Amino acid sequence: MNKGELVDAIADKTGVTKKQADVTLSAAVDVIIDAVSHGDKVTLVGFGSFEPRDRKARNGRNPQTGKKLKIPATRVPAFSAGKLFKEKVAH
Repeated sequence: MNKGELVDAIADKTGVTKKQADVTLSAAVDVIIDAVSHGDKVTLVGFGSFEPRDRKARNGRNPQTGKKLKIPATRVPAFSAGKLFKEKVAH
């Protein structure tokens, strides 16, 4: 399912227009991105949590040349599925 299909499904389920559903979805995604990029954790009960995680610096290898290289430490976004979400997917 892509964003357009998700917007259509939200509009059908809520009875709002597709434009309203698109604006709402885009705003929700923007708020989550802003919060996580500022170091906050966003928890949606039953769905999951979005949070920033720090990765340590590590050694890697260029797959084309085999040459060793250092991969610097970085902060990445992470998602952890909630209990209800995991149960729905498992069945």
